[in-house]
Amino acid sequence: MLCAQTITISGKITDAETGEGMPLVNIVNKSSGKGTTTNFEGYYKLILTAPTDSLVSFYVGYKEKSKALKGFQNQVIDFQLQPDAEVMEEFTITAGENPAFWIIRKAVANKNIYDKRKLNCYEYESFTKNELHIDNLSEKFRKKKVFKKIVQIFDSLKVLAGEDGKPVLPVFVSESMSEYYYNKDPRKTKEVIKALKVIGVGFDADSPVNQLIGSSFQQYNFYMNWLTILNKEFISPIADGWNGYYNFTLQDSLMHLGRRCYKIDFRPKRPKDLAFKGTMWITDSTFALQQIDATISKESNINFIQKIKIQQELEPTALGPWLPTKTRVLINVEELNDAAPGVLAKFYVSNKNLVVNQPKPNNFFDILIDTEEDAKQKEDSYWTEHRHDTVTDTEKHVLKMIDSVRNLPVVRGYVDIVNIAVNGYKRFPFIDVGPFLYTYAYNAVEGNRFRLGGRSNINFSKKWLWRGYAAYGTKDDKLKYDISVSYIFSKKHWTFLTLERKMDYEQAGVQTEFLENNLFLSALQWGQLRGAYYTRQNIIAFQAEPKKDFTQKLFFKTKTFEPSKNFDFNYFNPNPLGVVDTANRLRSFKTAELTFETRYAKDEIFVQSDLNRISLGTRRAPIYVLRYTQGIKGVFGSDFNYYKLNFTVSHIIRMGVLGRMYYETSVGKIFGNVPYPLLEVHMGNESFYYTQRAFNLMNYFEFVSDQYVSLKLRHYFEGLFFNRIPLINRLKWRFLATGNILYGAMRQENLDIIPPKDAVKKIDAFYTLERKPYIEVGYGIENIFKVMRVDFFHRITYKENLGARDFGFKISAQFSL
Repeated sequence: MLCAQTITISGKITDAETGEGMPLVNIVNKSSGKGTTTNFEGYYKLILTAPTDSLVSFYVGYKEKSKALKGFQNQVIDFQLQPDAEVMEEFTITAGENPAFWIIRKAVANKNIYDKRKLNCYEYESFTKNELHIDNLSEKFRKKKVFKKIVQIFDSLKVLAGEDGKPVLPVFVSESMSEYYYNKDPRKTKEVIKALKVIGVGFDADSPVNQLIGSSFQQYNFYMNWLTILNKEFISPIADGWNGYYNFTLQDSLMHLGRRCYKIDFRPKRPKDLAFKGTMWITDSTFALQQIDATISKESNINFIQKIKIQQELEPTALGPWLPTKTRVLINVEELNDAAPGVLAKFYVSNKNLVVNQPKPNNFFDILIDTEEDAKQKEDSYWTEHRHDTVTDTEKHVLKMIDSVRNLPVVRGYVDIVNIAVNGYKRFPFIDVGPFLYTYAYNAVEGNRFRLGGRSNINFSKKWLWRGYAAYGTKDDKLKYDISVSYIFSKKHWTFLTLERKMDYEQAGVQTEFLENNLFLSALQWGQLRGAYYTRQNIIAFQAEPKKDFTQKLFFKTKTFEPSKNFDFNYFNPNPLGVVDTANRLRSFKTAELTFETRYAKDEIFVQSDLNRISLGTRRAPIYVLRYTQGIKGVFGSDFNYYKLNFTVSHIIRMGVLGRMYYETSVGKIFGNVPYPLLEVHMGNESFYYTQRAFNLMNYFEFVSDQYVSLKLRHYFEGLFFNRIPLINRLKWRFLATGNILYGAMRQENLDIIPPKDAVKKIDAFYTLERKPYIEVGYGIENIFKVMRVDFFHRITYKENLGARDFGFKISAQFSL
């Protein structure tokens, strides 16, 4: 009996530009027309029973590619497919309804059955791999001094990319093994990172990037109407309003992963909308989403991004809802010019051992991301056993190249420059010097101001943090300084104690502890320095997070207030009976105050950078802050008793196609008879630079209150308006609107201790807000040249005030996507 001879052809099909494996690509025997498709990772296996001369590989949106076989024998043939920019996105118009529509309606109707959010709880084991590459390495760039040192490495990359692939320079690779948990009511998530491996140029073992590489940051659910990607809201192709945003084409009905599926292509109706284009596979009996390949192209109104591609494969659970088993995300950052390189980021997540409806106690979710202490010390044998895929020879070579590149002195020099630009500090073995933004300033009080500062880093200590600076002014001839030391008791509950001593100038009405905009703070050091006073401060502060989402602060501060010569400030001293002594005017005073603050931010996400913690915000919930301050007379020479109470709520509301709105409302009251610098001196802004913390058409200390309520609104419309205007839409500008309202009052006893001002010195007087609220409204354009923003403001009330501006504009720089 004769047996027919068979051979096996195998290989991997990748995107020639990104090197990513391509799922569901067709590989066909040219002679017989029979073939197969690639799996999620891009691998295929084809069995041939008769000789043939070649195979052909093709996929929608890519150029077809043929390759010859080397005889009738087992062999490996890889394909690198080139994207086809000339592919026309055609949609056939036929009589009657689009045949894809009834399938989409069924899929949308069944979302409540198959959406994973319908599960009370679930958990799974997750393997995550992230990569960062430099691509578009032009010949001009290769000739630069920095690249000459790594030409040999680059030449080896050509071999890795394949005959048709584009070489890329790997600079970062990470792998993690974790357990991911979800609870529906109350909604909570947790990820326990059990193993972590990181190698990269410019990344050390304690980089905050290490905390962003788990599966928690690669959660994409297309059953939701809107997906938040890079802080933008993209509409899903199976959203409730699908017909208003997408065109659909039914391509085929085929077997896929053991189930018959409808293959449907989708494209945005308007190219610049925040929407996807791609292909999805919907099961033909249950109308569940089994796989999706969704791309965001550069036509969308999103900065610095050439392409975002999300591929996801899902499997059903025993209870009905489907969970993602594999997710691949690719982000291609565009080059700034023809000679500059681009950046290619790749993320891969594989989930196994799916478990549903085995709830955990609420306190189990107290820590959102928990990295086990030995996660970074896992041996190679652990990774070999637990990794969800095998490491190829190519991937091993990539790791060696990263190690070679990061050890080149010229590369380390460029890394230092980038760190200074991003963080403001130059790192040395045990200290960081900076921030350099404050190194020099010129103002009317100090003249030329020179400053040098620094801080300790994690190489000095994992528990102790030192910060400080020294400054000198050529006009006032004073040495100023600020030095503090903190001891971290617990990073898990972020508990620390700080001692601080400061001698420097400050400005009335500028609360620097609440300002995070370094450009605005730096700008305040220039010019007239209105309301400047010299202060000596001693602070002891304690902070803890005893329970998830709750942060408690307690601090005690003593402070002196000594007005500069340019600040015409004085007051009458009130006696204990409330009688004002108008015979004596005082200019300086001392305070001692105890402050307690409690903050609640549900599901707030933090990452740690060295000995600092950075908030990434909450998912959807508002942030509540309650602060109480008590001034204590007689302690360390303090002159006044007073009480301050403030409550603030801030929130981001995502509104889908309408963009997103930020609001912050604050209410406060001050009890006691004190000089106006101790009251609420509402923050104005006379600089050219915009800050969201200030009232941008209000002058410095123009208004003072001892009881107040305020509301600040900012609405970002993204491309809602400009995307629909021909020609203007090419600029990718974005429209925004702002509004600030403030109402306040001042009790008569606080007005009585303020001496009357003559006309010449009226500029140092202030106004109260009893008659009507202060209102300013604004509108602006952001994304000008991708980094600039211009805001225009109109002052609605109190236009008659001395020095008031009816209209003004501010500029700012921002790197938003």
